[in-house]
Amino acid sequence: MKKSALIFALLAVVLMISLSACGENKNTAASSPPATTAEAPAAVPASDPNSWTGTVLETMDSGGYTYVYLDTGSEKIWAAGPASKVAVGQKVTMDKGMAMPQFTSKSLDRTFDVIYFVGSIGAAGQMAAPGAADHAQAAESGHATSGTQTVLDKAAVGDVTKAPGGYTVGEIFSKGASLSGQKVKVAGQVVKFTPNIMGTNWVHIQDGTGSGDTADLTVTTSAVVAAGDMVVVEGPLSVNKDFGAGYKYAAIIEGATITKK
Repeated sequence: MKKSALIFALLAVVLMISLSACGENKNTAASSPPATTAEAPAAVPASDPNSWTGTVLETMDSGGYTYVYLDTGSEKIWAAGPASKVAVGQKVTMDKGMAMPQFTSKSLDRTFDVIYFVGSIGAAGQMAAPGAADHAQAAESGHATSGTQTVLDKAAVGDVTKAPGGYTVGEIFSKGASLSGQKVKVAGQVVKFTPNIMGTNWVHIQDGTGSGDTADLTVTTSAVVAAGDMVVVEGPLSVNKDFGAGYKYAAIIEGATITKK
């Protein structure tokens, strides 16, 4: 009888210990965070509002440029940029350049309802900075040295005599507001010439006056000149001209006549 009571007591102790252990395990499980079975997906970066990414539906090379018909998923657009290796079906990225309505490509003998001149066309996610053909592909005309600069650095120019009845480059900028829309005359030295961009030639002249952004004056013309030429430029002055894509001019003479000195 005593032996049976002892066994019963031992069994009761074992049962209590077991129940206590189960309770501890239950509490531990409740307080521990659930195990992670897979990593959460990485956040998808927001799309760049300053660029397009899409699939090339059609492409061609002409006149040193690459033309692409791009399906962005929400719209289909024509764009032209620096000569690039692009294939139909490829996904590419390009900056949002300047829209040119009713643009006629002489090399293609084709008129586009709207085409965008962009600074680069590259594999999706690998857009490059605007390159050599800066204006046609980035809305300026080959005159910018970067994607945001629209003037050339001040150059060492020869002796430039102010044109009779004209202005210096520095005066064009300082008096721009009062001269806007007027025909002006400026003498200077050509520091850069880029032909046949968007139907016109683009010229930069300097005369040693001005500083920084006011040392270089951009001119559009049908005339053909070369870097180093001494010229007199005459034409209507526009101020705060914005071509889009970040290319703005505090002053620019458009449709000018140019006389070599």
